[in-house]
Amino acid sequence: MFDRVLIANRGEIACRVIRACRQMGIETVAIYSKADKDSRHVQIADRAFCVGEATNLDSYLNLANVLTAIEITGANAVHPGFGYFSENARFAEEVGRMGAKFIGPPVSAIEAMGDKAKAKKAAIGADCPVVPGSDGPVDTESHALKTAQEIGYPVLLKAVAGGGGRGIRRVDSPDDIQKLWKLCQSEAQASFGNDEMLVEKCVVNPRHVEIQVLGDEHGNVVHIGERECSIQNLRHQKIVEEAPCAVLEMETRAAMGDAAVRVAKAVGYANAGTVEFLYENDGHFYFLEMNTRIQVEHPVTELVSGLDLVQWQIRIAAGEKLPFSQADVNLQGHAIEARITAQDPDNDFAPSTGKITTWNPPGFGGVRLDTHVYAGFTVSPFYDPMIAKLVVNGKDRPSAVRLLQVALDEFHVEGIKTNIPFLRRLCAHPDYVSGQVDTGFVPRFLSE
Repeated sequence: MFDRVLIANRGEIACRVIRACRQMGIETVAIYSKADKDSRHVQIADRAFCVGEATNLDSYLNLANVLTAIEITGANAVHPGFGYFSENARFAEEVGRMGAKFIGPPVSAIEAMGDKAKAKKAAIGADCPVVPGSDGPVDTESHALKTAQEIGYPVLLKAVAGGGGRGIRRVDSPDDIQKLWKLCQSEAQASFGNDEMLVEKCVVNPRHVEIQVLGDEHGNVVHIGERECSIQNLRHQKIVEEAPCAVLEMETRAAMGDAAVRVAKAVGYANAGTVEFLYENDGHFYFLEMNTRIQVEHPVTELVSGLDLVQWQIRIAAGEKLPFSQADVNLQGHAIEARITAQDPDNDFAPSTGKITTWNPPGFGGVRLDTHVYAGFTVSPFYDPMIAKLVVNGKDRPSAVRLLQVALDEFHVEGIKTNIPFLRRLCAHPDYVSGQVDTGFVPRFLSE
């Protein structure tokens, strides 16, 4: 087992990884920017190393500085969390060259799944259903127009690299392609350093269902059930996630899980990863992408499975075999996660910054809070607005929904604006309560 793990991230996921390491008796090293010097992840780590100024490019995405931190602190393993360098093949390679272990999948798997065109090809090779679309990147606007005409509108312009809803636009006509082509390319280039685009059929208002997989370095891969992630904002960024999906039949659940395992094995996957699907209520599902990292929403899977996924990431990276088979995975109850963000819902969700003067989260049975903030903490304008994840666990979906509603009602924050009032209204909506949701739910809700 590793002696010292450096967490190449910030915020609540850094805190989450630090606590997992400390429970395993592993020393931890936090990195931080000057703007984050008072963040909780800096306070709870055994050691902390400043990697630069406030902006991401000057600190958390400063490759030379992060690698220097690994060298100076003598960390023999690096956990990237999510975002930042978590799906960066070069970073994983550099960590390996330094003699440290990257706590994540092999570089070959990162490369295979980091390019959506290659990922789609791998899924086809694994006999996994895929969304109809271009065979590879479309290199010109005229090529995109021709491909869209062949597929039939509506289609999606989608960046080959990255995720998080960036570089993706729905297109309903040739005029839309002419308006949005350069916008998507520039957004993709700015976000991922790659402006290549795919054109795919737009599956209108499906459910977004993803499968959590775990694979060890000895060829064993299992799935840990599915998560429903259909509650997304207008930029396709997830807001509320839950496990399991309320509408999946057992047969479909098994087929989707088997497909995810086949995709993971096809690229030699090891460690934690997520295979994402679009699901139609007629039972059809299509491969969307694979995220080669821990997900923001991993806590809901932990609560229904009883597995600590972050600890298993570390154990797998240390060479341990999975001690359980697919038949041993036992899922119970229902869990829901709501992302708490520093945003003003009444001002088009504009970021809200400043000092948190009051921080009173709910604290009762069945509630988990993953966060890095506290009363007196200053939310800066430099980072993602997510400040906490509120997670509840009930014996079934109705009880979990009610727990979430009560927890949101008791969550009191002052000093900054948050999306909590918006989440209260959303989670009280009859369609959400009954589970009648899809990826078009939030736009419909906002229009109301």
